[in-house]
Amino acid sequence: MDISRQSLQFFQVDVFTSEPFGGNPLAVFPSVGELSDREFQQIAREMNLSETVFVLPPTDPRAAAKVRIFTPFHEIPFAGHPVLGTFYVLGVLKRLDLREPVTKVLYECNLGLYSLELIVLKNQIEQVVMSQPPPQFIEVLQQVEAVYEIAKALGIHKSLIADSLSPLEVVSTGLPVLIVPIRTLTAVKSIEVNRSALLDICDRVGANGIMVFTTMTVEENATVHTRMFADPIGIPEDPATGSASGALGAYLVKNGVVEVWPTTEVVMEQGYEINRPSRILVQIFSDDDVVKEIKVGGQVVMVAEGKMVY
Repeated sequence: MDISRQSLQFFQVDVFTSEPFGGNPLAVFPSVGELSDREFQQIAREMNLSETVFVLPPTDPRAAAKVRIFTPFHEIPFAGHPVLGTFYVLGVLKRLDLREPVTKVLYECNLGLYSLELIVLKNQIEQVVMSQPPPQFIEVLQQVEAVYEIAKALGIHKSLIADSLSPLEVVSTGLPVLIVPIRTLTAVKSIEVNRSALLDICDRVGANGIMVFTTMTVEENATVHTRMFADPIGIPEDPATGSASGALGAYLVKNGVVEVWPTTEVVMEQGYEINRPSRILVQIFSDDDVVKEIKVGGQVVMVAEGKMVY
């Protein structure tokens, strides 16, 4: 080996699953030293996962760590499964002081400082739960103008998009996403995306992707079945999307799609169509339909570790 080359340790985990090879895969580089933005992006492209995380010292001393998140094509300021997976890895590496039953930490990302909880039992991390930025309800698209165009981009008939009781809406809890209600599970499974049309729609509404959902589910204990198409950030279909699930949770409460409580708990299933079943737990804290706080959590499993030499 050329001793002049750099070596970086990494770990790969699957997030929002209790079984290896399900959920959303993530690469975590827990100690990166001095790297340029170009090197971060090159490494993320080489890993070729939906996201790769680099752990840095925080700029705010209250935070346990700072995370920078890269898709194979872009850095993004915030995401769900990268944060959960990263802090699972840091916990396994004993870089966090784990305490039962709940270990609370602050994490720093490019949007600021947020809280995170690790559920710990017998010194094992059972679940990781993150707080997300407050939801922003950015735009409701006019159904008459938008339904046909979005249906065409998804390769389905316009009648399969749900009626105006569940609007087409751009919502953000860190990353804006266009939420599209679909009538049936069969219709969701049949989607074949027109990539250029989807990119055009997302560009015009300022969204990082389209999340479709239906209240018909594969698993009896799930609330909604979802798919996420994130071509604007280089991800044709994401197997589990924490940020978009937080946005969808806020949408479901605001629009009365689910029964609303002061704390509404929603189980989202995703990734079935690409053979990576995922289970995402969302808590929506609200006063009637006014959403105050969003938490997104799930299980994480370790699947690989290694060194990148470059």
